[in-house]
Amino acid sequence: MRLTLLKSKLHRVTVTNVELGYEGSCAIDTELLDAAGIHEYERIEIYNVTNGERFATYAIRGEAGSGMISVNGAAAHKAAVDDIVIICTYAEMEEAEAARHKPKLIYVDERNNIVRVAGAIPEQAA
Repeated sequence: MRLTLLKSKLHRVTVTNVELGYEGSCAIDTELLDAAGIHEYERIEIYNVTNGERFATYAIRGEAGSGMISVNGAAAHKAAVDDIVIICTYAEMEEAEAARHKPKLIYVDERNNIVRVAGAIPEQAA
């Protein structure tokens, strides 16, 4: 059996730009892409914490160190500058691989600078 698991997550990044007239995609600071192991042109799921929108597009490289999160093309209707979003990727794997899998979880500050990298989501207090 193949399972689909969370591969990586950019947690609560801030949208820095929206470009309706752009061909499409989401431009993400190269340092964030590399830290999360997200490939250019890889499908990403975006969950907009600010307005509740959920949508899919693909990642392209943005300027390294810029903190860029630019939602482009038709997806620009679903986000605005300063919105807080979660960007996720998923991977299919066999059960044995899934048992060993740890996602790459990237946590940022308000300027999209990496502050913590983890392999598991912290437990919530009851």
